[in-house]
Amino acid sequence: MTVLDVPAFDVADFEVFGIPGLEPRMEALIARVRPKLTKLGEELAPYLSALCGEPMYPHVARHARRTINPPDDTWVAWANNKKGYKAHPHFQVGLWSTHLFVQFAVIYESGNKEIFARNLEKKLPAIRKSIPGHFRWSTDHMQPDSSVHKNMSKQDFERMIDKLQQVKKTEALCGIRIDRKDPVLTDPALLTDIIKDTFERVMPLYRIAF
Repeated sequence: MTVLDVPAFDVADFEVFGIPGLEPRMEALIARVRPKLTKLGEELAPYLSALCGEPMYPHVARHARRTINPPDDTWVAWANNKKGYKAHPHFQVGLWSTHLFVQFAVIYESGNKEIFARNLEKKLPAIRKSIPGHFRWSTDHMQPDSSVHKNMSKQDFERMIDKLQQVKKTEALCGIRIDRKDPVLTDPALLTDIIKDTFERVMPLYRIAF
């Protein structure tokens, strides 16, 4: 079995998001966090390609459009398109100031969003059963808030499905969050196993997005 050279994360990586000002925060992100996300993207791309049965390409967030407000989070995403990920169902690992996230995502730029919503509606009982209870759902990648899977009712999912079909800005993201102080983040081997397991658990969501 191939041993991956995945980087560890520590509290200082998360503290970057407390730096005031766009330029100072971006400088810290580029110097401290982006190399780790780049490495993570490269290391996990072959694994995800094998898992998905197609080439999966890593894309590290550039935050290039920002002119005033500094980013509150950052990430690496993997998609089956070499040029970009936003228009495609994808996987992400990233950081907010409070936690690291590992998740599947279909965001508002994707033309697959309605396909995903229709298939989620058809397969909802199986999906609700297959996703672990501690996983979390979000409908907006720009907000850190999320709902715990086991606490969501059938009606909660029906409302989310309806919004995915009717509201352009509504998104679907599902995965885990790891507190920034969790020692697992400083253990590359254990972190790798958790990321892999999470991607395998959300694979049914990726499959129904096409």
